[in-house]
Amino acid sequence: MKKSMLLMFALIALGITGFIPPVETQQYKCMIQLTNYTGEGAYVVVSLLDVKDAYLETLYVQGDDKEWYRDIEEWWKNLYGTKRPDIDGITGETVTGGQRKMVLLNIPKDKIDKGYKIRFESAVEDQDYFKDDVEFELTSENLNSKKEGKGFIRYVRMLPK
Repeated sequence: MKKSMLLMFALIALGITGFIPPVETQQYKCMIQLTNYTGEGAYVVVSLLDVKDAYLETLYVQGDDKEWYRDIEEWWKNLYGTKRPDIDGITGETVTGGQRKMVLLNIPKDKIDKGYKIRFESAVEDQDYFKDDVEFELTSENLNSKKEGKGFIRYVRMLPK
């Protein structure tokens, strides 16, 4: 009798967790325009941060050679290097100075206008690293605008898809 009761409770618990709806996201087109620099392609990581600047999720990685991920120091130290989340579906090749890249970002709708942030970190081999090359609060207004960069990124332009 006890085994059947435990089995029934386990099945109920599994059934309840199976009905948790997925997080609803909004796709945004994001153009990353790099400055005119010389050297290798830039690695850029786009992350979602909470209200205390803690890493929640990686939205995009420009650069698919994992050997260089350590160069994106804060992201490596606080998310990828410790938790190794699966980022295979959100990576792309690097682009070099003066070039631009258009990517799609899936932004969780429940994080917009709630104090969350997006951070664009950038690094180039044997050059500098910029922890917050572009960083802005995740607001409806900011998601429809152009943001200037401080390092290898000249600017980022976001538009809803």
